[in-house]
Amino acid sequence: MNWDDESVPTTADRLVGADADGEDQAVEAALRPKALEEFVGQERVREQLDLVLKAARQRGGTADHVLLSGAPGLGKTTLSMIIAAEMGAPIRITSGPAIQHAGDLAAILSSLAEGEVLFLDEIHRMSRPAEEMLYMAMEDFRVDVIVGKGPGATAIPLELPPFTLVGATTRAGLLPPPLRDRFGFTGHMEFYAPAELERVIHRSARLLDVGIDAEGAAEIAGRSRGTPRIANRLLRRVRDFAQVKADGRITREIAARALDVYEVDGRGLDRLDRAVLQALLKLFGGGPVGLSTLAVAVGEERETVEEVAEPFLVREGLLARTPRGRVATRAAWAHLGLVPPQGAGPGQDGLFGP
Repeated sequence: MNWDDESVPTTADRLVGADADGEDQAVEAALRPKALEEFVGQERVREQLDLVLKAARQRGGTADHVLLSGAPGLGKTTLSMIIAAEMGAPIRITSGPAIQHAGDLAAILSSLAEGEVLFLDEIHRMSRPAEEMLYMAMEDFRVDVIVGKGPGATAIPLELPPFTLVGATTRAGLLPPPLRDRFGFTGHMEFYAPAELERVIHRSARLLDVGIDAEGAAEIAGRSRGTPRIANRLLRRVRDFAQVKADGRITREIAARALDVYEVDGRGLDRLDRAVLQALLKLFGGGPVGLSTLAVAVGEERETVEEVAEPFLVREGLLARTPRGRVATRAAWAHLGLVPPQGAGPGQDGLFGP
């Protein structure tokens, strides 16, 4: 179902998507903090990681292996680069999907210098043979390279220099326990509070040479879904609007007008999110409704609704997953300015009360 007679945006089109595209990666490189003291937010992880790195420097050795988990856009890659900078070591960056064979991992590990940091993004997507090789590399700094095939195959042990592995994952539950247990430090990245995002926005605005007042930063922060990457992306779009439609300075009014143009509302919902809520409320009376039926109603694939739109709607308390299907909460009706029908149905008992 299309409420505006226009196509609903796909994952790649979303201004509030947490994944980074080419433009984001280029801008993030310029905006990334270079030291732990410059890193905004994640106070507990920062404090713990600071102790780990300082202790390693005092011992004159390499830091323990580090596992960072959390949603996309919260700063896992940035922290990995800070770890390398704090240790005064080079960093090698790769990803789980890029390592499909044990030989791929062996080639990377054998070329590491002593003390080097290896950042392995989306570590849960690494192939099983490579994963098993990584166990020994992390624990004993050694890998066995298999030469030949069949009965004549020979395992040649290859000693590795001490290194620090920094693994990043958005789905920590998919990591096998033997791999998780080999990390000396595990940090979970939380979503940012609005006040923390305001600090991120002010810092980025200074680096981008953009004038912004406190209320303008607060307006952008409130629509950024608790994610610095989204905050920086919205800041750039608001900057463009302020440059073309105003005097270049970002105020609350300018930020609100700009983000209304880009169809990001006051709670950070975009057209896809609102299309899901509108279908759920207007077509199905608030639910319960099955995921496949809801996906057909908004003209999207089932996976797009489940993996792209639903997580934020559930986190915001606008939608609930129940055994009978998806159900809108009272907050969803209020957000769209609609009144829940009387006797909304048994599927909504407990959400709307008697």
